Amino acid sequence: MKRRIVMSMFAGATLLATSLLGASPAQSAGVPVQSPGAPAQLADEGVRSAEVPAEFGTDWHDPITAAPPLTKPSGKSCQVTVAEAQFRDFTPYRGTYTPPEGCGDRWSKVVLRMDGKVKGRQYDRLGYLHIGGVEVFRTSTPEPSPDGIEWSVEKDVTRYGDTLRRDQDVEMLIGNVVNDTYTGIIDVKVTLTFYAGRPATTPDRVLTLQDGTLTTPRNSERIVAEVYATGSGGGCEEFWYLSAPDPAPYSCKAADGPYREVQIKVDGRLAGIAAPFPHVWTGGWSNPFLWYVTPGPRAFDVKPIEYDLTPFAGLLNDGRPHRVEVSVVGVPEGQSGWSAPVNVLVWQDAKSAHVTGGLTEHRVGDLANASTYTPGSEHRVDTEGGHRLTVAGYVDTSHGRVTTTVRRSLANGSAHRWTDGENLDALDARWTDDQSVTVDGRGPARTTRTQRTYTMDGSIAIGAGDRLRTVLTLGDRASVVTTEGGRRTAWSWLDDTVEGDAAWTLNVPRDQRHAVGTTSERYRSYGSGGCYDRSLTSVQGVLTEDRDRC
Repeated sequence: MKRRIVMSMFAGATLLATSLLGASPAQSAGVPVQSPGAPAQLADEGVRSAEVPAEFGTDWHDPITAAPPLTKPSGKSCQVTVAEAQFRDFTPYRGTYTPPEGCGDRWSKVVLRMDGKVKGRQYDRLGYLHIGGVEVFRTSTPEPSPDGIEWSVEKDVTRYGDTLRRDQDVEMLIGNVVNDTYTGIIDVKVTLTFYAGRPATTPDRVLTLQDGTLTTPRNSERIVAEVYATGSGGGCEEFWYLSAPDPAPYSCKAADGPYREVQIKVDGRLAGIAAPFPHVWTGGWSNPFLWYVTPGPRAFDVKPIEYDLTPFAGLLNDGRPHRVEVSVVGVPEGQSGWSAPVNVLVWQDAKSAHVTGGLTEHRVGDLANASTYTPGSEHRVDTEGGHRLTVAGYVDTSHGRVTTTVRRSLANGSAHRWTDGENLDALDARWTDDQSVTVDGRGPARTTRTQRTYTMDGSIAIGAGDRLRTVLTLGDRASVVTTEGGRRTAWSWLDDTVEGDAAWTLNVPRDQRHAVGTTSERYRSYGSGGCYDRSLTSVQGVLTEDRDRC
């Protein structure tokens, strides 16, 4: 069975355009799980004892993640409904947004909340929300039970305050197909809650590209681009990390192999590089039974890649439009599958009409990308890739000259193994994305170093009786350290790991799949801001563990 058939989640649907609220191996693989009738493991917070069925039934626990809930200020708040729609096709919801009354126009925090529900049968789908043309939210959906599920996602959108202070057009889309087979209509409501109080420090302007160009205010002193990059749409770029070069006999081909890099250019000059996050949506790796209760990292809250473009501010501040392009290295020519909308956040110098400056350093390392195919009873592709970029520039502001230096280094290594027919398909991959940003002006120089690591280690095997088993571990890790004058002033460390093992029978009616599966997530974060550590486990859709460790 070919991977492109088994693994496809969106069934050819194309995307047109936080935190979610409230593993042991699978039994079929020959390793025991909790037997029906045995008491479920109790969480520290008191998950009630529940019987774990022998296999998945027609209903299961609503989707939940171990990610921390958003903290919210006390005091006065105001709420606005931004969108309320039922998505059954590829028709966007369009409406209008009006700022709230009674909470001022400068807020301490703004929280977006999406509540969703769906029942029946449906693929996972990608969605976006635009307010005033700004992409403020990107998400994917869980796959429903026949009896129906409900879920909620919250996201801090305070940074988009400039957009939210004015009446705006709203567009939202979760592309969907509803017919006699795929019956699930996706019903969502999105609200914004505005918290009064001491205003948060936010960008002065939030801009979007106009015909691929950007015109910044002439007094911009800091510029950051954010790109919501996702490989999606049901084709091979949905699983870009598995693509193989010729002459490897694999169903998803890319001449340069699986290395991908999201680049941003200003007037044709490379301005930023980044490793894309290897999203696994909730039908991914041939096995929706892994994700019914707990999705993979970032599946419901797609985080944007951030690029500090401040070294280019002196060039951008001439009042003219400048071409800004985003591209993905490694995508086969003419092949679609990536979406990468861009927002640009700008901080202005209130005491200057025109901030001048210049680019002082621009060093682009050689892009390393080598995939080696080794034939055999198990075919194998080993990939090593990486890239480096250093950019520096200055701006002359009302408070003196400020120099910003951005250094970024990417690396990717993977080993992909499969047998003829792809009845065994396995990947062990690691991506690192290290960045340091040094700002040197009045006072001691401040450096923020961010080290990101993404991991994927899993396999799919189709055995006797068309029994498909998926074993997968996903990791999303980051450490951030800020120093001033060489002294550490803040730090944080994050590790979000999801492990799953699930099996089901192919090519039979749904009631004969005899699906079983265990999924666990542990989300840990420590640092100068405190401690958070939560673990979840579900077996056959029953939540058996919900434990806080801090």
